Amino acid sequence: MAEKRNSKKEEIGIDTFFNTKVDAKIQAPRLYRVFLVNDDYTPMDFVVHVLQRFFHKDHETAQCIMLKVHHDGIGECGVYTYEIAEMRVNKVMNYARHNHHPLQCIMKKK
Repeated sequence: MAEKRNSKKEEIGIDTFFNTKVDAKIQAPRLYRVFLVNDDYTPMDFVVHVLQRFFHKDHETAQCIMLKVHHDGIGECGVYTYEIAEMRVNKVMNYARHNHHPLQCIMKKK
């Protein structure tokens, strides 16, 4: 019986070839830095709240970033892939507008 199966395969012409050499180069995704920009109207407590809610910072880290934003005019919230950075920027901007604050959140290539 085994001979019949093999002979049928040969008659039909079923051959399997595998290409084991792959020339694909895997690149790491580009990263983007997300920043909060200082303004004269957004309360410091709101900035700390945003950092905790959207960037999962603990209270002390959020306060340090908030003070950097306050003193230097800009502070980094984190580094993410494009899609995640864009999503966080949009969520922060929408949340700030909903709460009537002019807080700006931007992203830049790393």
